This record gives sequence, C-alpha cells and structure tokens, in this order.
Amino acid sequence: MSATAETAAPVTAKAPPPPRHGVNTPALFATINVVKGQPELAKFQFRAKSAWQSGTHMRSTMESFAGAGGEHAHKAPTVADSDHPAVLCGEDAGPTPVEWLLHALAGCLTAGIANIAAARGVTLTKVEATVEGDIDLRGILGLSDEVRNGFEEIRISFDIAGDAPAEKLQEIVRQSVARSAVFDMLTNGLPVTVSAKA
Repeated sequence: MSATAETAAPVTAKAPPPPRHGVNTPALFATINVVKGQPELAKFQFRAKSAWQSGTHMRSTMESFAGAGGEHAHKAPTVADSDHPAVLCGEDAGPTPVEWLLHALAGCLTAGIANIAAARGVTLTKVEATVEGDIDLRGILGLSDEVRNGFEEIRISFDIAGDAPAEKLQEIVRQSVARSAVFDMLTNGLPVTVSAKA
C-alpha cells in the first residue's frame, strides 16, 4: 500500500443546502440523483383537457400527468379559461391564449430561478417578471401573407433581489434560461400534431 493510499481520507458526499425560500433543496438534489441513476424516470407527459364554451371562450382542466414511472394527479384540478377581449370579438372571460403563453414563460423561468438559487445557497427576497409579446393581427385575420400568425417578438425582464451580488443573481437568471423547457420550446420549436374527430 502506498503512503498516499494510507493517508487518503474517506470521500463523503456533500450534503445539499437546506430548504430555502420555499424550495425543498434536499428533495431537489435527491430527485436529480435518482434520475441520474434511472434515466427512464425522466420521461413525463403533461396533459390538458379542453372544451369550447361559446364564442372564443375555451376552458381547460389540468388534472393528471404521467412521469417517474407512473400516473399522478395534482392535489386539485386547475381550471383555466381563455377568451378574447371585446375589442377582439370575445367576451373577455379569461386571458387570451397568447397571454397564457407569456404566463407559461414567466412561470417556467421563475421556477428555475427559485430552484437554481436554492441549490446555490442564495436566498431570494424578490423575483418579479414583466413579459411582453408583440403580435400583428393581420396574420391571423388572413389579411397578409407577409405577417406571421404568432408573436413577432417576446421580451421578459426580471427584477430580482436576494443575499447575493447582482452578478450572481444575473447568472442564476441566465442558468434558468439555459434550462427552461418553455424557453426551449419557444426558441427551438417542436413537432405539433393536430388531429380531428368529427
């Protein structure tokens, strides 16, 4: 046995940071370690069931999802309405679908910011997002083939505070963008299959 081997200290796993600002950091690290050892558990399917109400009003329910090797139900179903405002021929029974998209982007990035900050031992005291999307309705109204149907540009800005220097907080935001599922789908696209049963 070499002198180096005789004096080497046993290697112990570093404990995760304690829970912070509502993020169960030990559970986050445990989940990462389980998925690292069993990658098949990373496959999830999220679902929404939607039904037209009237006019441009539609209601979706998010109740269950598949993942981590099984079926799961949320604590309670979430019901979300979408509609168009009166100026766009709707009854304004809920945000427009494109506003829900902005909400999804802000929600995904904010969740990432909270998790990453907790994992890095940073306590957040404020995370606020302003999200804007610019759209030219001539596309969806069929008035121009030169205008896309969806947003031409989306901008999101964060006002973030915590017990870390500004540079570290900005890095946490950048890391959230790099790992965001919604940001990835919006900026890289994905196949979308539409079928209809009549």
